[in-house]
Amino acid sequence: MLQLKSTREIGLMRQSGLAVWKAHQIAAKMICPGATTAQIDLAIEEHFAKLGAIPLFLDYPNSVRNKPAFPAVTCMSVNEAVVHGIPDDRPLQEGDIVSIDTGCLLNGWCGDAAVTHPVGRVSSEVQKLLDVTEGVLNLAIEQMNHKSRWSPIAEMMAQYVADHGFSTVECFVGHGIGREMHEDPQVPNFPSRSLRGSGDFRIEPGLVIAVEPMVNMGTKRVKMLEDQWTQVTADGRFSAHFEHTLAVTEDGPVALTVAPTPAEAAKMAV
Repeated sequence: MLQLKSTREIGLMRQSGLAVWKAHQIAAKMICPGATTAQIDLAIEEHFAKLGAIPLFLDYPNSVRNKPAFPAVTCMSVNEAVVHGIPDDRPLQEGDIVSIDTGCLLNGWCGDAAVTHPVGRVSSEVQKLLDVTEGVLNLAIEQMNHKSRWSPIAEMMAQYVADHGFSTVECFVGHGIGREMHEDPQVPNFPSRSLRGSGDFRIEPGLVIAVEPMVNMGTKRVKMLEDQWTQVTADGRFSAHFEHTLAVTEDGPVALTVAPTPAEAAKMAV
């Protein structure tokens, strides 16, 4: 059941959003050829611990019965990995890309965001993939100012990706977020069957959702690796992932997982 948030509750969610934003800043500074995803994961774990924040991903239960819970604070998905990649000690190489997805619970409220980074120089086609994936997320945020329901936004997102020659992953969707990481509604990035029925929802003040397009260079199909978590593209081509936690206010959509405003930064410095 969809639960709208009050202005006060959205303000509290902004605090967890800032914690997640800072985690991504820590990661961005560490990404370079030779760094490992395990090192970056540890730095983010230490960051959340200093804040007294609870990592949302660590020990998250597996949807496959009797399979291991997620073993890390971040999902680190490299190159053809789409989502749910497990951090490891393999050094990143020039030309790789790494999608970092993380979230935390702070003062009872959740924040969740993802960014895909190039490692050193990448090819022009790979850079286009990153630009289009971030671009389709920005498109969704902008359209939340103009559309009254989610379904036309999802259609526009999928068309934007297709127009640039890429494919939208349809196995995974965004989600409502609040006191729990995954709440109603489901938030597809494509015109799904559910959005043609009861799964569509209104863009109205109090709505808080995590919008997270995943875009592949080739086929939209994915497969799971033997670790029972990592999802990779079926054709081995690269995939990108961007995500923000977004709140709808009386003044329009607001990203809760972005950099602090000058006023927020001044408060944080006190």
